[in-house]
Amino acid sequence: MNKTLPSRLNNSSLNDHSVVCLMAPTASGKTALAYELFDTGRFELISVDSALIYQDMDIGTAKPTKVELERYPHHLVDIIDPTQSYSVAQFVQDVGVLIDQIHQNGKIPLLVGGTMMYFMALIDGISAVPDSDDAIRNHVESWRQVEGIGALYDYLAQVDPVTHQRLKPNDTQRITRAVEVYLQTKTPISTWQEQPKSALSQNPDQDWHALGIFPDRAWLHDRIQLRLDIMWQDGLIDEVIRLLERYPLTPNMPSMRAVGYRQVLEYLVAIDHPIFNLPHLDKALFYQAFDDQSLDFDLKKNHSKLFQKNQALLPEKDLQNAVACHQMQNKALYATRQLAKRQFTWLRKLAQLQNIDSKPSLSPKTVKIQSFKDMALAKSYLC
Repeated sequence: MNKTLPSRLNNSSLNDHSVVCLMAPTASGKTALAYELFDTGRFELISVDSALIYQDMDIGTAKPTKVELERYPHHLVDIIDPTQSYSVAQFVQDVGVLIDQIHQNGKIPLLVGGTMMYFMALIDGISAVPDSDDAIRNHVESWRQVEGIGALYDYLAQVDPVTHQRLKPNDTQRITRAVEVYLQTKTPISTWQEQPKSALSQNPDQDWHALGIFPDRAWLHDRIQLRLDIMWQDGLIDEVIRLLERYPLTPNMPSMRAVGYRQVLEYLVAIDHPIFNLPHLDKALFYQAFDDQSLDFDLKKNHSKLFQKNQALLPEKDLQNAVACHQMQNKALYATRQLAKRQFTWLRKLAQLQNIDSKPSLSPKTVKIQSFKDMALAKSYLC
């Protein structure tokens, strides 16, 4: 990571065909820096966040407020509802169109977010695996619901042993995707993935600059805790209940696998919330999704402090609900820290790309990638 800046890249040194990527883990302060850069008048913002794409998912995604979005417009925010899917390929396609439009407007695209898989697809490229047809996707989902993910995993062993060996038996999302691809194309996804990649960053008419932020872990963990505390106070649980009231959601939809939302769903199942009795929800799906993570009500053993504090004040049912809420918050904290850990891993991979001369997916015109230990250094580099 750079503690001293090798060359200062400020507004005046960016040409009209520049593309800037601001890549940082969750809760690190990247949005605040993006706002400062927007205020210079040279940039338009493109969100690189797989959760901000969903409408009505505001609290748990730390989405900018309506006032902020009016002042600092973001492309690719609130573009689909929580029942819909949005592939990496679709994201890359949309970003390609937006970059051209922003350049035509005389501005510089500033891609900001923490979904490193999206950044990797933009910078390192994406394979030619086709999107799944809706009919195929629905067929595979029905198959999974009836026979379980094990049946799909066994089928994958027959049609795509390479992918079967690579994936774990409980990797529902990737197993399902691999089966969809084979049923649609009659070609294993492993074969598709062997084809040469193409990347937007290889465009010879554009100058791509990527900034990766590697903040101190302890500092970041404190920020994550603070952000989660604010989410609970702002009503994340109520937000999930409203989503369940409005949409025919299932626990395996990408939106409901998002960190925070997943843990709230598990909590609502644990307390047997009546929301799952609504006719547009399949109650069995939610209870099956979390039946192997059932709430442990051995209060004295696992939650002694909470038990001792509340046992004289609350009826048993209310005390169980309090324990379930406590477990939910702890699991959400752990899941968010794990997310940050994965983001660091992706950032390291991205930072190493330009040092791999023999990498076939990179053109001779590679992305200029810089790494910084905090947002202040990145700001001094850009401003």
